[in-house]
Amino acid sequence: MRKLLLIASAIALCTVSGVAAWVGARPAAGEWREIAWPFPRDGWPAGRAFRCEAALCEEVIELYVRPKIGFCNCDLGVADDDEVDRVADLDLISPRFAADEPGRAVRLADMAGRMRSYTLQMADGSRHAALGIALSRRCDLVVAAARGASGPRLQRAALDFLGKDDLRLWMTAALDGRAGP
Repeated sequence: MRKLLLIASAIALCTVSGVAAWVGARPAAGEWREIAWPFPRDGWPAGRAFRCEAALCEEVIELYVRPKIGFCNCDLGVADDDEVDRVADLDLISPRFAADEPGRAVRLADMAGRMRSYTLQMADGSRHAALGIALSRRCDLVVAAARGASGPRLQRAALDFLGKDDLRLWMTAALDGRAGP
């Protein structure tokens, strides 16, 4: 009887520990979580990809960010909307994208650049709002592309997330050659 009680206690303890570990490993509702870089390799290193569920962002948003070292006009930085169109990696999400309006200047940490809103035409015929951001520091870029369901919420959520301390530190380290994906 004692042996049976000991086995039952061990099973109960393992079950409780396993459930606690599983709950602790999941992101809390309303948090951005990092996902795998979903795009094939190209001339630039893979970056980091993140997903925000509707519980926090009011809609599902995916954000892709990566450095492009030595890819910027060292004197002017990100000079115009055409440059955002060329470098912001929207073509990785869909090659069919169109700007919704002129872009605007944006600043994050010690980087300045531009952002612009787009509409993506997906392969399945659906349309998604998108945001392209190109930020420069010296001769280097950090680019970000985000997609979601609506432009204003997408802009607010993406800029808020990119402005978080840990992501700003990673972007700075990546431009300095000190960070991996």
